[in-house]
Amino acid sequence: MAAGPRPNFRKLTPAEERVIVHGGTEMPFSGEYEQFSRKGSYACKRCGAVLYRSDDKFDAGCGWPSFDQEVPGAVRRIPDRDGERVEIRCATCDGHLGHVFEGERFTPKNTRHCVNSISLVFVPSPGDR
Repeated sequence: MAAGPRPNFRKLTPAEERVIVHGGTEMPFSGEYEQFSRKGSYACKRCGAVLYRSDDKFDAGCGWPSFDQEVPGAVRRIPDRDGERVEIRCATCDGHLGHVFEGERFTPKNTRHCVNSISLVFVPSPGDR
């Protein structure tokens, strides 16, 4: 029998699969959430786990949504295939999110999670729908 999508995993478009499953990257300044500022949270597009809060989002000018902190325990860091960067993945479903950088001094937390918009889904705060 052919393997189908895992239970509780959202069916992904080919573009979403290229990034989330195969570790691709969307074009800079092209993502839905790059210049997005509503109040709420950002969840993994594949499994729905909450990853980031809007209060931790900032404009790094890099072309992708940037956050200086993840929801505790929601994001896993691993060495990237390129041997230089640190990849970030959803701790629940292992979906590729992007990369994390430290020491750039964009915020007092000194951390930038550079995340592909296509890996995320926005969940508005109550009252901000």
